[in-house]
Amino acid sequence: MEENEERRGKGKGLSYCVTGATGFIGSWLVKSLLRRGYTVHATLRDPAKALHLIPLWSGGDRLRVFRANLQEEGSFDEAVKGCSGVFHVAASMEFEVPANEDIDSCARANFIEPAISGTLNLLKSCSKTESVKRVVFTSSISTLTAKDSSGNWRNVVDESCQTPVDHVWKTKASGWIYVLSKLLTEEAAFQFAKQSEVDLVSVITTTVAGSFLTETVPASVRVLLSPITGDPMFSSILSAVNSRMGSIALVHVEDICSAHMFLMEHARAEGRYICSACSCVMSELVNHLAKEYPFSNLQRCALVEEEHGSVPSEISSKKLRDLGFSFKYGLEDIMNHTVNSSIDCGFLYPNVKLD
Repeated sequence: MEENEERRGKGKGLSYCVTGATGFIGSWLVKSLLRRGYTVHATLRDPAKALHLIPLWSGGDRLRVFRANLQEEGSFDEAVKGCSGVFHVAASMEFEVPANEDIDSCARANFIEPAISGTLNLLKSCSKTESVKRVVFTSSISTLTAKDSSGNWRNVVDESCQTPVDHVWKTKASGWIYVLSKLLTEEAAFQFAKQSEVDLVSVITTTVAGSFLTETVPASVRVLLSPITGDPMFSSILSAVNSRMGSIALVHVEDICSAHMFLMEHARAEGRYICSACSCVMSELVNHLAKEYPFSNLQRCALVEEEHGSVPSEISSKKLRDLGFSFKYGLEDIMNHTVNSSIDCGFLYPNVKLD
């Protein structure tokens, strides 16, 4: 009780804006900020989509919902006004482009350019008001690789191990459109921030899982559970991550939200920060899933194909930990909360019986 009161008091008088408030991370971030006593400006294209979340957020008069569209310049002016900081969580979760005669042009016009222009429109709104002291951008592990320029595994993956843009264009591995969107949007955001003197920090999220507030099952949860569901698209994304990183790095949604808030408030935070509570090779991941939700050996064998061959690269959150951040949830918590939430919403059937 005392801890809750202390957390509420900490946020008294401060306001933060959250874009993509109805998404997996965004919805939890709104809830987490309100729990700590902050006023929250939640933005989304269609406020009606927040109706089921408002009772879960329990924000009272500290919650304000704004209609805003990233593709409309000035659309966020009102939402960020008076806020001490902005969390830019909104992002397209498109992983592939439709079959097209010119797939590169289609990707640029329909996904990459809108992602970049939307982020710049938001940052322009932030630069217009003196109240915004920092913007925290939600990045992704998809922007990193555990392989060096020669294709050899690195011992440690840190924030400097960026995936080459030309390699993504060339290989077009599963989920490539999302990778490019994140890479190029983050790059454009830091360039604009430097030119406009906007204090920008990015959180490099690993595979985010745990319980979810959204009505639909988040894409990252579908990726993590693909060994169970056998969904070919999400299985291929999981395999692509494993091929690029040598393991699957994970973080609980509540920890990723805590990291966002921590980096917003920490005076010495700057640049990019990997947020990974733990990582495991594919066979270990599948075994942990099987403990929580037994499934057939056929599905398990189909995914345990490519292993690192040696000790996997360390996906390091040292930069974040060195600032003083600590993770609350480990691997077993992440698996348990993810499976239980998926059963509760009907995505997974309870009481599985194996053949």
